[in-house]
Amino acid sequence: MNELVQRLSQGNHPVEASLRPEKTIAALKESIDRGYVHIKFTQTKGGTDLGVRLDPKASNLKEADFEHEAGKVHLVGNLTLNYIKVRCIADIDLKTLEGSGHLEPIEE
Repeated sequence: MNELVQRLSQGNHPVEASLRPEKTIAALKESIDRGYVHIKFTQTKGGTDLGVRLDPKASNLKEADFEHEAGKVHLVGNLTLNYIKVRCIADIDLKTLEGSGHLEPIEE
């Protein structure tokens, strides 16, 4: 298995919502509504920015209050990282747009 995938699959790691052009709650909400978000693992060399196609059934937005910038979102989705299919799971605090996350290799 790839070293990066292996490392991010072991325990939780600091993540942040990677948003452009501005890092705002509104930008995160728009990304979630489109079903595609960027999650950045911040403690890798230069950071690892992953584009994640959300799984709406596995993700949870019930604790999110976007209007008051409070609560958190639980985001889950699949992607391919270094030719390995993985599931990204991240919990993001809406006040800071930061949180923790990890990868799970998908067995084929």
